[in-house]
Amino acid sequence: MPEDKDGRTTHFGYQEVAEDQKAGMVHGVFTNVASKYDIMNDVMSMGIHRVWKDAMMDWLAPRDGQRLLDVAGGTGDVAFRFLGRAPGATATVLDLTESMLIEGQKRAEAAQLADKLDWIVGDAMALPFADNSFDRYTISFGIRNVTRIPDALAEAFRVLRPGGRLMVLEFSQLPNDGLQKLYDLYSFNVIPRMGQLIAGDRDSYQYLVESIRRFPDQETFAAMIRTAGFEQVSYRNLSLGIAALHSGWKI
Repeated sequence: MPEDKDGRTTHFGYQEVAEDQKAGMVHGVFTNVASKYDIMNDVMSMGIHRVWKDAMMDWLAPRDGQRLLDVAGGTGDVAFRFLGRAPGATATVLDLTESMLIEGQKRAEAAQLADKLDWIVGDAMALPFADNSFDRYTISFGIRNVTRIPDALAEAFRVLRPGGRLMVLEFSQLPNDGLQKLYDLYSFNVIPRMGQLIAGDRDSYQYLVESIRRFPDQETFAAMIRTAGFEQVSYRNLSLGIAALHSGWKI
């Protein structure tokens, strides 16, 4: 089993890898799929990811004057939605993969919102921001790709101001075993093939499907958020639990 210099391993989909290798491997996945990422999201979810992100905004309730940090924000979907609902807010999109940020900057909304929007290459586990800098922290379909999720949650807590709020949108687990099996059949048999057809990259989408199944269930992840220091932690299932929204407050 591969280990890093301190003997630590982690998972990359269903593979066990040295902990210090995972970030580079994830970076490779998203560099490969950046130009087709938005199209693949639509195809994989049949457009439902847009409904989920709108539900995220409904619960987050953006307000003018707030400062958002959207981590693993890639092509800007969440930041654009946030600023669309609160034109007087500002947003910073941070992502490990520069090519994802470049795709976001090419979108029409980016030019219209240039004075309210920053794009920064950075690591969720070591955010390049001062303590107590943001009012809201969001991460959508990104936290399962982080090497050490507790470190990312600790960083989220650090950079949020007192009274600030964390919100995580992530694929999750269906509560019904039969439905989960059907969903797994679709995920493992269809999504990698779509990745090959649309993005020319089966392996990256095989990893993404495997990473979903390795992610903790709703209650386990809620407990991780509490351990990071957040209070009033709660979650809402979306589409029966295919995805879930988790919320926590820095009090």
